Amino acid sequence: MMAVNVVAAVIKRNDKVFATQRGYGEFKGGWEFPGGKIEPGEGAKEALKREIREELNTDIEVGDLIDVIEYDYPTFHLSMKCYWCSIIKGSLELLEHDEAKWLGKEELSCISWLPADMELLDKIRREL
Repeated sequence: MMAVNVVAAVIKRNDKVFATQRGYGEFKGGWEFPGGKIEPGEGAKEALKREIREELNTDIEVGDLIDVIEYDYPTFHLSMKCYWCSIIKGSLELLEHDEAKWLGKEELSCISWLPADMELLDKIRREL
């Protein structure tokens, strides 16, 4: 099974986190924490900063690692490093996503998360 290494940003502001709805690909319409693939020779935090700049036209500060999610989708294995992040500059402009929402602790279950991202929700609830 093919392995895919990605990073995800849990962007926190006040008591809410930022979720995005995929606008393309196999999982179009599913909700996720924004991020993407780690390129060869790139560190995880560096990749996350680049991905958020490309997808949301925003500069972020990457903080602590929340978790590394290992999840088997039908056609590949996903290894996803998830970090707490905050906005340095920008307004989270949706360049690749269909929609976005700021969600508080009680709202996290109100959208259809992609399976790997769902694995993070309990840890996020504890921090909010």
